[in-house]
Amino acid sequence: VIGVVIGKTDVRSFPDRKNIGSERYTFSFTVRDSPTYFINVNSWGREEYIRSLSESFRVGDCVIIENPLVQSKEAEREEKFNPVTPSSYKLLLSENHSVVKTSSCYEMDTKLLSLLHLPVKDPQDYYSLGDIIANGQSLDGRVLNVLAAVMSVS
Repeated sequence: VIGVVIGKTDVRSFPDRKNIGSERYTFSFTVRDSPTYFINVNSWGREEYIRSLSESFRVGDCVIIENPLVQSKEAEREEKFNPVTPSSYKLLLSENHSVVKTSSCYEMDTKLLSLLHLPVKDPQDYYSLGDIIANGQSLDGRVLNVLAAVMSVS
């Protein structure tokens, strides 16, 4: 899989159920290879592997993912913690089998860079801030998608 990284989580750890007293580490990222398609990638493993992998690329980098495990995603559970994707699959990276390499987007395909700035949601699935203010009471408790742009940072 070749694509541009459009999102990435921080490294987290969880108690290992199989080895009481030890921890498993994880992080995930989202890769996009066309205007329409993007997929979540999860990685679990030892702390050294996960931290090294996470530090090897950033959002906006182009990556080549070799030998991932393709799994069906459990939509309800998966999409609580990861971006909603159009695919019914996710990729799982394994320390022993998978490789992630970074590469220049210019070397691979300059079209990949333009994908970084495309929204991942349907353009009809957004609320404007005006709509939210006007209909605030009726929207209470709902999850909303808001499309915004940063005008300045100070």
